[in-house]
Amino acid sequence: MSRLFAYSSHARIRGAVFGLTAALLLTGCQGGPPGGSPSESSSTTTPTSGVLSPGPSATESSGRATPAAAYRPADAKGKAQNVPVPVIPALAKENSKAGLEAFIRYWFQLFSYAYETGETTGVTEHSSRTCVLCEHLVKSINANHTDNRWLVGGSFQTPVVEVLWDPALSSQQGKVQVIQQEIHYFDPGGSESRSATVATNDAAAFFADYRDGSWRTTDVGIIR
Repeated sequence: MSRLFAYSSHARIRGAVFGLTAALLLTGCQGGPPGGSPSESSSTTTPTSGVLSPGPSATESSGRATPAAAYRPADAKGKAQNVPVPVIPALAKENSKAGLEAFIRYWFQLFSYAYETGETTGVTEHSSRTCVLCEHLVKSINANHTDNRWLVGGSFQTPVVEVLWDPALSSQQGKVQVIQQEIHYFDPGGSESRSATVATNDAAAFFADYRDGSWRTTDVGIIR
C-alpha cells in the first residue's frame, strides 16, 4: 500500500497525514516502532479534552427535558453512538498566544469527532483550503464512513502544546505532541477488514492564521 505525505511550505517538516485513508496516518512513535502498516482508511477518534456538548436532549409532551442518550464508543459490534460534539472554548477565539494554544487543542478534538462520526463540518470550518493535509483528512474521513464501515480507536491526545508567538505576524506556529491510539478497521459485516494500525506518538509543527475574528489551520507536519 502506498503512503501519502504532505510537505509543509513553512519549514523543513515532513507531514505524514493524520488518519488512514491512502495511508493517512501519524507515523513514527516515541518509545515504539513507526506507525504500523499504512492504511487505506481514515481513523476514528473519541474527543479527548476540552468542552464537549452533550447534544440535544429529547423533550416529553409535558415540556420537561429528558436526559440525552448515553454516549457509546465504537466497538467490534458497531459504530459509535451519541458522540459528544466538541464546543470551541471562548479562549480559542482570541488572537493571543493562549488563544492559539486553546485552538490547537480544539482542532485535534474536531478531528477526533470527525473520525468517530464521519461529520467533517467542524474540520472544514476551522481549516484553510490551503492546508493540503486537512483536505486529505476530510477525504479520508468521508471514505471511511461509507457503506456502513467503521473504526475503533484512533483517538487523539495533545498533552504538550508550545506556541511560538510573534505578535507582529497574523500567521503563527506551534509545536505539538500528538498521540493517537491504535486503530481497528471493521467492514459492514462486523469483521476486521485489515490488520490494526499501532498507536503513535509524534512531535508536529502546527501553523495557523488569525483572520476575521477566528483561527484557521494552514499547515501541519511531523517534525523530522
